[in-house]
Amino acid sequence: MRKIFNKMDRKLLILILISLIFGLMMVGSASSLKAYMSKSDSYFYFKRQLLFIFLGLLCFYIIVKTPIKKWKGLIYLGVIIVTGALVYVLINEKVMNGINGWLFIGGFGIQPSEFAKTILILFFAITFEKMLKIKFISNVSKVLPFVVPLIFIFLVFEQPDFGTMMILVGITAIIFLIIPYDRKTKFVMCNFTIASVFILVLVMLVTGKGLTSSQLSRFKFKDPCTRYRQETGYQVCNGYIAINSGGLLGVHYGNSKQKYLYLPEAHTDFIFAIIIEEMGLIVGILIILVYFAMIWRIILIGKRSYNLQGTIICYGVATLISLHIIINLGGVLGLIPLTGIPLPFYSYGGSFMINLLICLGFTQRVCVENKEFEQKHLIR
Repeated sequence: MRKIFNKMDRKLLILILISLIFGLMMVGSASSLKAYMSKSDSYFYFKRQLLFIFLGLLCFYIIVKTPIKKWKGLIYLGVIIVTGALVYVLINEKVMNGINGWLFIGGFGIQPSEFAKTILILFFAITFEKMLKIKFISNVSKVLPFVVPLIFIFLVFEQPDFGTMMILVGITAIIFLIIPYDRKTKFVMCNFTIASVFILVLVMLVTGKGLTSSQLSRFKFKDPCTRYRQETGYQVCNGYIAINSGGLLGVHYGNSKQKYLYLPEAHTDFIFAIIIEEMGLIVGILIILVYFAMIWRIILIGKRSYNLQGTIICYGVATLISLHIIINLGGVLGLIPLTGIPLPFYSYGGSFMINLLICLGFTQRVCVENKEFEQKHLIR
């Protein structure tokens, strides 16, 4: 393991560990009252988050030690399993937080849509790496890989989980831009996508199907404090109060007032507001800077990759993390509608935490394989 550790991106690893520790601390603080009132245990969510981190790090360790080529056969199986799970949750109809996208096993809720993000990135990485080795690729073959994200996007939209759907769209768009297709093919595919979206919107308007009334109400996101007694303004306005109360240095760890059930999702969607209230704006800015540094390290690993597969994995993971940050903070700050997207490393949640560490495990594995390739090249 020491040899593998020496080939990992240590700066990225340190940033990951720091974020995990601080995030766990903040989940413990933000969830303490809710945990006590609903579970009679102030550390209930803290302990569960610790378990999720442990499981995620175990996956991280296994992935970093295993060559990516050994996962190739399993990725296509993963596409089938995730698709089946997304169909099953729609049929099962167990709604939680307005989303019909949960599997419940042994008291734990699992969101297949979270794992769809990683499977999609890996599917693209392996598929396009194979396609590069083929001398002639027909136009149909170039389009076929994009059927998988279309299926995922449709099934997630039906849950309906608009936030996760947008992240899947974002990942697909970024990977489409970096694959080495000729300009004509990309132009035709872009026009086809725009036409498909136009037709979909038209069908939604004609049939009356689309976003639910609850989701449509979230588009009323401006001036939330003028709607404090309404669902569309209550959470965001209390988030503003938390941020304003924190000032530069905060009211100190554990002393948040907004977590006393003013913010219903204090330990999940709105944990950034609690962080600023308790730790101050300076710490909030530091968190954003750490995010920038982390994403930059991931992009560097992708740029240094000796093959397209590694580049797609790293750019896909960087896109996933970036979109989660933008959508979560944009919703908390009232810049965009709320979508229930978790904040990486800080929001409570098992599916997302485990999936995040799986993604970062593959990123570090790309780094390891890059250095192994460089060593072999230098020896030659």
